[in-house]
Amino acid sequence: MFVITSMPVGGAETLLVNLMQRMNRDCMIPEVACLKEAGPLGEEIAKDFKVHSNLLSSKYDLRILPRLVHLMTTRQVDVVITVGAGDKMFWGRLAAKIAGVPVIAAALHSTGWPDGVGKLNRVLTRITDAFIAVADSHGEFLRDFEKFPADKINVIRNGIDCDRFVPSDEARQNLRAELGLTRDESIVGIVAALRPEKNHAMFLRSAAAVLKRCPDTHFVVVGDGPERAGMETLIGLLGIRDRVHLLGTRHDVPQLVAAMDVFALPSLNEASPVSILEALSCGVPVVATEVGSIAETVLDGVTGHLVASEDENAMTEAMVRLLKHPENAKAMGQKGREMVQATGSLDAMVRGYESLAVEIYDSKVPTVQGSRQSLAKEQG
Repeated sequence: MFVITSMPVGGAETLLVNLMQRMNRDCMIPEVACLKEAGPLGEEIAKDFKVHSNLLSSKYDLRILPRLVHLMTTRQVDVVITVGAGDKMFWGRLAAKIAGVPVIAAALHSTGWPDGVGKLNRVLTRITDAFIAVADSHGEFLRDFEKFPADKINVIRNGIDCDRFVPSDEARQNLRAELGLTRDESIVGIVAALRPEKNHAMFLRSAAAVLKRCPDTHFVVVGDGPERAGMETLIGLLGIRDRVHLLGTRHDVPQLVAAMDVFALPSLNEASPVSILEALSCGVPVVATEVGSIAETVLDGVTGHLVASEDENAMTEAMVRLLKHPENAKAMGQKGREMVQATGSLDAMVRGYESLAVEIYDSKVPTVQGSRQSLAKEQG
């Protein structure tokens, strides 16, 4: 059982869906417990997986604990993995301990606000079997900053389906037709939940600056969230309403990303964003802030450009450089796809989660070996 707040269209949530879909059902049956509403992705996968939702009525609803304990006991859960920090990390692990769940793990996807681990969550370190980091530097962060025991930290790199996220001339044509653009107009895009830490305001201000030098450019925002109203206001103030397209929640993200000329992500904090892997897999160069583990995938001058956090001018310059030199941009995109194919496969990520869960389970419940044997058979 994965415990998460909700499942909007976001990086960690999409990663979770991909993980569940690829798991070996002979070994593991994945379910999701959403503390709040299921969200668009939760509703989408409900036909294939058990999705439990609306377990928490308010931030201080202490009845969440008996609800989760009852759910885990009733569903006979063997493994609980909390996804992200905050309430779900605390209540999910505490409930799992009370319910007698053999394996308790926490997967973390960022390196600070708004998902800082916090004191309460550190109290439960002793009952946690594993902390899952998504990159080498992220693992070091969990050890050095969050102070988790090194022997409990496991690095499982984010992975995506490189057969779904592919370069596509057809996708480029289709999105331009949808937006009423000509084939020659460029598109810079971002795919991220509209939350403060994603820093969409910087994306929009850079867009206004880019348009002064590359007037045939349009900007596409994929995702939804609490910042939408503020973004619409800022778009109006910047006078770029006819050049920014807020597409909201979409289920054709591979096609949308493949239609972009440049992908941008000005986040204030990250670990290893799935959206960057998706863009690179589509052969799209990336401009991103150098936070978290982003420098492990956005290789400056090779697969895109890195800029300092909140350096709006640098992001503008990087976008303009790629837009004015499309051949260089295309070469960077190709390098990016080759890198993701070599190091960021979805299958490797799935095997990492399965192997970790099975290893811990078999060490705690040594009389049951079927899970390990079925996994070994499937991998062999």
